[in-house]
Amino acid sequence: MDLEAQIQLLIDNAPRDGITPNLIAAIAPALRAIAQKLRHSQYYILQNSESSWVLTTLSNLTNPGLEKRVLYAFPTIQDVSLISPAGLDPQMLAKIIPVTHILFQLVALEPVDSIIFLETPGKTTHTVEIRRADLEKLMQQQLRQQRSPKQIPPDIA
Repeated sequence: MDLEAQIQLLIDNAPRDGITPNLIAAIAPALRAIAQKLRHSQYYILQNSESSWVLTTLSNLTNPGLEKRVLYAFPTIQDVSLISPAGLDPQMLAKIIPVTHILFQLVALEPVDSIIFLETPGKTTHTVEIRRADLEKLMQQQLRQQRSPKQIPPDIA
């Protein structure tokens, strides 16, 4: 599914609250820009039996007190077991999700610091990390651009 179709699906499935579909349309350029930097249009996300996404806490080797919570996104279902022993747990399920939907969810996932996208099947060496704070900043810029007042023509009178 191409990125435009993914974004349209997000809009179509958004709550009809008069805000969310417009919000998604407004931040779509930010979602598209990040998704275009990634190699795959969809990734596998590990979920537990309650369908919650499985987070991994990483510790800094030089400063063990420094931790971040990440979500891994895998290019193939076989790659899940490369990083996560949870991938072998029968209570866990790897679900394929369009990349723009993963990025959109990242903003709502408060405890998540980053999503790490594995880009090369069978390898853990080529990854792209998308930090939630960076994505939020990009979306805020996009929303500000949408709201910026249109220039009033000088000959309006």
